[in-house]
Amino acid sequence: MSEFAIRSNAVLTPTGSRPAVVLIKEGMIADVVSDLPQGFAGNVIDIQDRVLMPGVIDPHVHINEPGRTEWEGFDTATRAAIAGGLTMLVDMPLNSSPVTTTAEAFDQKLAALQGKLHTNCGFWGGLVPGNTDEIKRLIDKGVLGFKAFLTHSGIDEFPNVTEDDLRKAMPIIAEYGLPLLVHCELSTDEVLATGDARSHQNYLASRPKEWEDNAIDMMIRLCEEYTCRTHIVHLSSANSIEPIAKAKEKGLPLTVETGQHYLFFNAEAILDGQTQFKCAPPIREKVNNDQLWEALRAGIIDFVATDHSPAPPDLKQMQRGDFMKAWGGIASLQLALPVLWTAARKRGFTVSDMARWLCEKPAELAGLSQRKGRIAPGYDADLLVWNPEKSFTVSEDRLQHRHKMTPYLNEVLYGVVEQTFLSGVQVFDEGHFTTLNAGKLIMR
Repeated sequence: MSEFAIRSNAVLTPTGSRPAVVLIKEGMIADVVSDLPQGFAGNVIDIQDRVLMPGVIDPHVHINEPGRTEWEGFDTATRAAIAGGLTMLVDMPLNSSPVTTTAEAFDQKLAALQGKLHTNCGFWGGLVPGNTDEIKRLIDKGVLGFKAFLTHSGIDEFPNVTEDDLRKAMPIIAEYGLPLLVHCELSTDEVLATGDARSHQNYLASRPKEWEDNAIDMMIRLCEEYTCRTHIVHLSSANSIEPIAKAKEKGLPLTVETGQHYLFFNAEAILDGQTQFKCAPPIREKVNNDQLWEALRAGIIDFVATDHSPAPPDLKQMQRGDFMKAWGGIASLQLALPVLWTAARKRGFTVSDMARWLCEKPAELAGLSQRKGRIAPGYDADLLVWNPEKSFTVSEDRLQHRHKMTPYLNEVLYGVVEQTFLSGVQVFDEGHFTTLNAGKLIMR
């Protein structure tokens, strides 16, 4: 359909939800109007009270290909994406082999995804000790920014950076106006947990808030010194909310995300041996997570991203339930919208909040705010249709991820994704894939 329209009583525009008709031509949003223009000859899709929203953008996804396709891979990850209404992912650089820290490794990643890209995809380059000379080469290849760890990443080929490494890299990244995404934990050699390895409380004690807080303090200081766009990924410590707020008040180019799992689950409810809940930083206590919600409400936390990081059952220690040895990552990509909406609706948030947290703000991080993340004239027609009042139970047969282990299994979630469009092409409809391999590479 080169020209068609979608009518809805709940179109999520930049100014809020309203009845409207979205006119789509040649893959772009041509206009958003109150009613069909006289003489409009294209097809009209009337979705009535279902919500029309910009496609979800998830800028924190570990796709793991090439080299660790048995963990996930582009085919399964991007199928899961369009089934969940995600019209763009940004792939993290560390879980593929080779890791994406050189221009050559980036080329290998592009070769590996051929014929497997079912949604749009961009890429973060990796920042590790000694690869400062690769930063400009990766920028020339089209990466959207860079990712660094301040503690061990879990992948030996992707070591953490030091403050000295950051001082070498941040001026270069700032010169190009790109963001530096940082896993903020400054670990110590102190043994903080010696109890039962199956205990989540023991694991929680092993990665204290102070690790995050100290790392975030350092990144705020460096952000101010170098005026480098700095993005804190998966914030879990509510102790850091106040210094982040103060940094933003000063006008620093600092942004922050948290993850759905920190908003949906609480540490008190995680039983021993349930390693499907293991992530880093860990899921913290309810009083902490309530404060994350308030920071999200206030705009101190900018948006929410899944940090989808799947692994095979043996690496997740599903048989032994060993939190200390299990891979730290939660599989949740396809559930990004319903998980967040289910938790948010109980707190009085609206569907318009979903568009801000899952579409508009992630597009800004990726430097795509003039093309994606909004329903407005001139934007790409990456769209999703969903029913916020309809619920479903998470089951393995619904999930398109390679591995079905997720802490959300058997949860009843609200917000059913019914249709997904990429550049005006319907790729998912009522549980069925209608068009595959329609994804595009999104380069700087």
